[in-house]
Amino acid sequence: MEWNDLIKLWNHASIKVLDIRHHKMKLGEKLHAYRLPASGFLFTSRGSAKVSLDGQQHEAERFHMLHGGKGMCLDIILTEAEFEYYLIFYKAVISLSCRQEILSLAERLSPFQLQYGFAPQYPVSLFHIVKAMAEEWQAAQPLERLHVNALFYQFVYEAFRQLQDQGIHTTKPELAAQALRYIHEHYKDPITLDQLAQTLNYSAKNLSKVFKKETGYSLIDYVIQVRINNAKELLARTDATIQEIAESVGYSDRLYFTRVFKKYAGISPGSYKEASRRGENRLYRSSRSSIVPSKLRRYNVYRHDNHYQCKGENNLPMYKGLKLSMAATLLFCFALFMSACSTGALNANSTTVETQAAAKGESAPSTTAETQAQTRVIATVKGDIEIPAKAERIVVDLYLGSFIALNVKPIGTPELNLKNPYFAEALAGVENIGEYESVSLEKVVDLQPDLIVTGNAEAHEQYSKIAPTIVVPFGELKNAHEELAFFGKVLGKESEAKAWLADYDKRIAAAKEKVEQAIPSETTFSVMQDWGGNTGVFGDNFGRGGQAVYQALGLKAPVEVSEQLMKEQIVEVSGEKLADFAGDYIVLTSDALTLADLKADPIWKMIDAVKNDRVYIWSKDRSWYFDPIATLSQTEELAAWLTGEKQEQSSAS
Repeated sequence: MEWNDLIKLWNHASIKVLDIRHHKMKLGEKLHAYRLPASGFLFTSRGSAKVSLDGQQHEAERFHMLHGGKGMCLDIILTEAEFEYYLIFYKAVISLSCRQEILSLAERLSPFQLQYGFAPQYPVSLFHIVKAMAEEWQAAQPLERLHVNALFYQFVYEAFRQLQDQGIHTTKPELAAQALRYIHEHYKDPITLDQLAQTLNYSAKNLSKVFKKETGYSLIDYVIQVRINNAKELLARTDATIQEIAESVGYSDRLYFTRVFKKYAGISPGSYKEASRRGENRLYRSSRSSIVPSKLRRYNVYRHDNHYQCKGENNLPMYKGLKLSMAATLLFCFALFMSACSTGALNANSTTVETQAAAKGESAPSTTAETQAQTRVIATVKGDIEIPAKAERIVVDLYLGSFIALNVKPIGTPELNLKNPYFAEALAGVENIGEYESVSLEKVVDLQPDLIVTGNAEAHEQYSKIAPTIVVPFGELKNAHEELAFFGKVLGKESEAKAWLADYDKRIAAAKEKVEQAIPSETTFSVMQDWGGNTGVFGDNFGRGGQAVYQALGLKAPVEVSEQLMKEQIVEVSGEKLADFAGDYIVLTSDALTLADLKADPIWKMIDAVKNDRVYIWSKDRSWYFDPIATLSQTEELAAWLTGEKQEQSSAS
């Protein structure tokens, strides 16, 4: 009955041969993990080999035939000096106009995805048909192609007749197992539910349902888990930078990678790397494959970039869990020792003065007013912090733009700040203290700062042992006004802050007015970044021009996705969903694409903003920063483009 049902479905299908390939292999050669691009037959004509189709082993000696569905993996290892075989790929479609009985049967059996194989009892008849098909296929003429399709039906008829006679059973492929294998082999590439479903020749709905049932995870969550586990391995066992690791596991955007890593690992990449050096992440290493269900274990793995406040997160993934290394500890202890000596000497001198004054019946001179003049108290999330009134050696990991705006040059800052094109010239001579995610505390100690300013509350414990530390968590300061006003108070430059903000407001208002006159109020804007496969879409407080577009210029995101964007701030979008997030205008970060590239791309060219040349392309070194200085410059740059003062971008800058 099984073969009768299968043959019934073949009778109702529209069949077209897609390709015929003839291969000869020699001992030592092998075919590994070749994924079938379509449903097809493998027919062996000479030699012997171990053939595996999606993990099912077959001993192919002389003549052998296998059938497999699209997306299955084929492996061939020779056991003789030579091995010769043919691959016949086809496409089969059952029309939706067929009776419901046929459609239901097709959904239940998935006939063109079934796996079956056998050694033919009458191989010569099959061989003659296959050879004729291969020869006709090479002619590549319409009449010969028609003949190939006719011969294919003869081949299928002869194969099914012998299969029935031998009582061979079919094997329905394990969909979840196929998906797992694909994910572990391709996690570095963009993977979406729709794309994987198409690769495996299943509906996205069915794949999602089966995968969740078999693994307990959604497909996308599983992909992320695999990427994070591989990233952990690289962080623990190599000296690769976080950017290099992010790219190696499928994330071109280090900021997005950092955010995802912290969400799934509970710790930032830099902190994880630091902990692994101390052997404190054994728990992570020992459980890195725990996401693979036991019954699918055979498919197990064999093997901030941000700068300022980030809405929706309480802490940047920077220094969480960092401890002072031995070198830093020794330096710190030495500093404490010297400080204690100095304090002791001062106390001794003070006692001597007080004793001498008392002996003479005089009052000791007061130093309280002088001490107060040398310090100030700042209220922070860690309580009141006493800082130098005129700090001269400041280390800043965040909010650097406000310091530069107030003409205060730090002695040390993370590497990414030093690359900020909007004020790089003002940072000449400033020391590099490392990456955001892995700041060198030894370097900070060595700089002997008298004040540290950080956006990470969890770094306070370490930093405060080195110098007075002001913590301003992300989101605490909502905009340029709050930021400049606060740091104007910290640095005793309130008047300078007011003057800078007055100029800022004037220039922002002028840019906004020009845009309002040039662009209808209902016009929508999208802020995006090309991530190689998928696209990142950004809200109003995560860089890429979001602050300039949505906050400064007051422009609107597409209504349907606006709430999601402003809540999540970053949304990763596949090609199928790109149009849903595209506004009338697009501000796109890319170091590779040009407008001409977008017009030639099958997905991008369908978007109205691309059709109408309303895409502004700039490089990440200009779009990633969103401090007050960067936001002001970006606002004026985009306003000039929108009003025609600046030519539209046709290539990545």
